Amino acid sequence: MRRARNVLGRVPHTAPLVLLVGGALADAFGPRPYFGLPLLSCAPLLASMVSTFRVCALYALAACGTAAGMAVAAHREPTAVVTDVLAVLLVGLVGLWIKWFVDRQQDDLTAVQDVAEAAQRAVLPAPPESVGPVTIADRYVAAQVGAAIGGDLYALQETPFGIRAIIGDVRGKGLRAVSAVSVVVGAFREAAEHMPTLHELAERLDRALDREGGRRQDTLDDIEGFVTALLVEIPPGGGSVTLLNRGHPPPYLVREGQVTCLEPAHPELPLSTGLGRPARRVAETLPFAPGDALVLVTDGVTEARDARGVFFDATRDLAGITPRHPCELADALIAAVTHWTGGQRQDDLAVLVLLHEEPGREGPETA
Repeated sequence: MRRARNVLGRVPHTAPLVLLVGGALADAFGPRPYFGLPLLSCAPLLASMVSTFRVCALYALAACGTAAGMAVAAHREPTAVVTDVLAVLLVGLVGLWIKWFVDRQQDDLTAVQDVAEAAQRAVLPAPPESVGPVTIADRYVAAQVGAAIGGDLYALQETPFGIRAIIGDVRGKGLRAVSAVSVVVGAFREAAEHMPTLHELAERLDRALDREGGRRQDTLDDIEGFVTALLVEIPPGGGSVTLLNRGHPPPYLVREGQVTCLEPAHPELPLSTGLGRPARRVAETLPFAPGDALVLVTDGVTEARDARGVFFDATRDLAGITPRHPCELADALIAAVTHWTGGQRQDDLAVLVLLHEEPGREGPETA
């Protein structure tokens, strides 16, 4: 279906006119009568695919008029003239019905997509533009055509412990992945306010996924399996950032134009693997000074490949950027990935950027 839409998208809007003129010329100079009649009939049919209903109706009338004029000019019998016009009119009416039907279906599809997008955004609401000294930007590009979100997730909120954020990736795609996203985001928003450490927060997410997976087991609404996640905590006032990585691609720290990939010192299993709870290692705490930016990504970034199969390297494309606003980093990263892959995506892509604003420095107003 997508390939058919792409082909139709390349058909020029002047194509029906070419058929109309070609039919008239073929009828006038063709080797036998009625030689151009099929081309005249095809003009309103093609117009129903590339033009509006009104334009399609005009092509149908023009085709009928051209058929009548050519028949009269050729001194055909009156019955032949009527037959020619009725034949072209019948095909034109079919074209108009097709156009009406397609437009009605498109309106219904648009309404369904609007409802679906609203529901998806309720599952994954946009984070605030700023919390304290930290400004935030987010970008999400779903791999599935027509979807606003897929299996990637992120959330951020202000808590008594400071800013807490999560970025994650559910194994799989489609509605089951979105179902798992809703479980993780909902559990995070509730538990982030109360759990004193990131380890306890991760354990709460683990339990929520296990509980929901058990409840929906062997049903059509069964949720997907494990979830990779990166948990982030920035204390009130900033100055440091604490990271707990549960099998997720590492974040990037952008500092004075230099980019560092923050690989975890103690890698841990993803959430809800069913392999037992990981040992409680100390979460990693790093300096997070004014001007620093933390770029959280999903594997749609780290596993993006070019035509030769070479993986994308974010450290190369983010180097040299000293952002005034997190949008600059988010947009630069999305553009770089799109250029690297040639616009082809096999996986969802999510980016969450946290920028520690420098005192007295103002960035753009919108994210």
